[in-house]
Order: sequence, then C-alpha cells, then structure tokens
Amino acid sequence: MIRFWSRRLYESNITEDTDLEKRLYVIKKNIKDKVKKKFAGSLAIRMVDSGSCNACEAECNALSNSYYDLERLGVYFVASPRHADVMLLSGVMTFNMTPYVKNAYEQIPAPKWVVSLGDCPVMQAPFELTHAINAPVDKYFEVTHHIAGCPPTPLEIMEGLLEFLQKI
Repeated sequence: MIRFWSRRLYESNITEDTDLEKRLYVIKKNIKDKVKKKFAGSLAIRMVDSGSCNACEAECNALSNSYYDLERLGVYFVASPRHADVMLLSGVMTFNMTPYVKNAYEQIPAPKWVVSLGDCPVMQAPFELTHAINAPVDKYFEVTHHIAGCPPTPLEIMEGLLEFLQKI
C-alpha cells in the first residue's frame, strides 16, 4: 500500500486517455477542414429516424456536448430537411415511416446525400418475412456512406462523417 501511495504522490494519477485525445484532435481538424472546403464552412444534417430503438439518436445527441462539439467544427443538426445537405438515417425502414422518410428526402435540396447510421438501416434479418419492415434502406435511396455499429459511438460517428466527407 505504501508503494501505491508513494507512486501516486510522485507520478500523479492520469485519468485522461492521451492517445484518444490526439486521435480526436486529428479527426476534428480534418472534419473542420473538409466542411470548410466542400460546404463553405457549414454542413447541415437532418437526422431521420425510420424506426429505431433511439440508441443511435442518443449517441448523436452526445455529439453536441462540449467534449465532441460538432457545431464548433461547422456541422449542424437542423430541424427541417429544406435546410439540410445530408440526411442521416437510422433505424430499420418500417412500413409506416417509409413515406415520411421519402418525403423528407425529396425536400432536401440538391445536391443531397444519404448517410445510414447503425446496423438497422442495412439489415434485413430477422425482419425479412414481416410486413412491417421495408429494410434495407438502399432499396429506396442511394446510400452514399454507411456508419456501422449498434449503436456507433460518437467517435465512430465522427470518423464516419469524415470518411463521408472524403468520399464526396
């Protein structure tokens, strides 16, 4: 016990993950540069839930907190598809939500892109035999990029957005 406290006294206790901080810094810098170059500094995203468990939405909410702070990088979540550049689609495509998702997509001004979020939009099983699910999403939209995970962490979402920005 004495060794523990003496080591803690002299070395201090580091709680931060310095590798993660460096990685996050690089991702944030690259996102900001790409948004500035390709979208004149402001990328508007319309998040559409097509029948999910809301886990992906909770992770996207974390992107607005002070740790990730996507708005500082020029990425904004907007309420209207008419103000959006990108539709971020989560959840299985349910029968009841399909017309509303299509309507939201049609309202996004051109050029427009679809980024699917989580494992639900691309999966079919075990729902392929039910009348309530119209999955996968790529039957209805050309998906530009897919961010995998169930749910993807905020860091994975940021990496996916960066990959999307590099792809277009």
